[in-house]
Amino acid sequence: MDLVLRGGRVLGADSSGAWSDVAADVRIRDGRIVEIAGGLRGGRELAVTDLWVVPGLCELRAHLREPGAEHKEDLTSGARAAAAGGYTTVCALPDTAPVNDQRTITELIVRRAAEVGLARIRPIGAITRGLDGERLADLADMKDGGIVAVADGERCLHNPGLLRRALEYARTFDLPLIQHAEDVQLAEGGVIHESALSTRIGLKAQSELAECAIVARDLEIVAVTGARYHVAHVSSARTVELVRDAKRRGLPVTAEVTAHHLALTEQACAHYDPHTRLTPPLRSERDRQALVAGVADGTIDAIATDHAPQGLTDQEGLFEEAVAGAVGLETSLGLVLALVRDGALPLRRALDALTAAPARAFALGVGTLEVGGAADLAIIDPVRTWTVGPDELVGKGKNTPLVGRSLIGRAVLTLLAGQPTCDRDRRFA
Repeated sequence: MDLVLRGGRVLGADSSGAWSDVAADVRIRDGRIVEIAGGLRGGRELAVTDLWVVPGLCELRAHLREPGAEHKEDLTSGARAAAAGGYTTVCALPDTAPVNDQRTITELIVRRAAEVGLARIRPIGAITRGLDGERLADLADMKDGGIVAVADGERCLHNPGLLRRALEYARTFDLPLIQHAEDVQLAEGGVIHESALSTRIGLKAQSELAECAIVARDLEIVAVTGARYHVAHVSSARTVELVRDAKRRGLPVTAEVTAHHLALTEQACAHYDPHTRLTPPLRSERDRQALVAGVADGTIDAIATDHAPQGLTDQEGLFEEAVAGAVGLETSLGLVLALVRDGALPLRRALDALTAAPARAFALGVGTLEVGGAADLAIIDPVRTWTVGPDELVGKGKNTPLVGRSLIGRAVLTLLAGQPTCDRDRRFA
C-alpha cells in the first residue's frame, strides 16, 4: 500500500548534492520514496500541511552505553530518543563495557540494533585496545563487522607516533579517524573555560590551547598520511581557523560542533549547575560566534549532539565532581532552529549540517531525500513550542543544561524506511 505525505514543504539534498525546497507530496512504497510531486493520492494519506519533510537527521557521536552501562542508556532507549529528535541514523561511540575494540562486540551492537529497529545504529570502533592509547585494535576485523569510523571515545590519542600508524591503518580501510582533541597536560584537569569568569567563581580552568594544540599537531600528521581525519566537538575559535586552513590546503579533514556549543557559553556555568559541565567546556561568546560562522561557511561540516546520558546521581553535588556530558538527541534540533530564526544560520546550511553533511563525513549513504532513496524522513513542525524537562525526554538520560528552557521546532513524525518510529501526534493511530 502507498503512503502519501500530502501538502508539506520538502527540504533536502539528493545524492548528487542538488538541493530542493518545494511544496510537494511524497509517495512512499516498500520503504522507499517513489514519487515527489503535487496532487498525489494514495492508499493511505497523511496531511503534513505547514510541516517540513526533511531527510532523517544523522548523528555522528552518541554514547549509547550498551553493552555495559544500560542503567544510563541502552540501544532501545537511545534509539527511541533519536527517533523523538528526528534522527534516523546514529553512530555509536566505542566506550562501552567491554569496549568495542573487537569484531565480536561490533557484531553484538549491529545485531542488537537490528533487533531494536528504531534507528540505523552504526558502530564506531576503538582505535586502541581497551582505549588504552597504546596498542592498536584490529581495525580490519572490526571493519568487516560493521564499523564506520574509529575513535577512542572521550580520550585523546596523545602519542604522535601511534597516531600516525593509526591514520595509516585506518586509511587502508577508508575509515575516518575521530580525534577527541584534548591535551590532558594543557587541560590541567580544568572543568570550565579559562577566563575572567573561571577566576571569579573559583573553578579550575581549561584553556582552549588544550584543544587547538592537538589539532594543529594532528593536521601535520594528516598531511603526511593522507588519511581521513575528523575533529570531534570543536569548541574554540582557533580550532575553527585551523580546520579552515586545513581545508584550503586540501587535507581530508572534517569537523563537527555540538548544538550546545552553538547555543550556550561559559556563562551557563556561572551558577555552578553541574548539568552545564561538558567536555570540552562551554567557551566564550567570541568562540561561540566563531563556531556558528564556521558552520555557516561550511568549515565545520556537521552539527552533532555528543549525546552523553548519565546516571541519576552522576551530576549531583559539586560542579567539579560531576561527570561531564549532556543528552542531546531530543534537544539539538530546537537549538539549531533558534539560530536559523535569529538569522545566524541559513536554513539550508543548518539542515545540511544535520543530515547530508554528517553522512558525507563518514560515507554513511544516508541523509538525502530523492526518488528511489530510502524513506528515512523527519517531519518537523517548525513552530511547535515545547519546554525541556524530564517528562518530555524519552531516553533514560535526563541530564541537560536546558531544563525549563522553551524550544521552538520539533520532529512530530519520524519514519525509518517508511515506518513510524516516533509519532508524536498519533497520525498512524
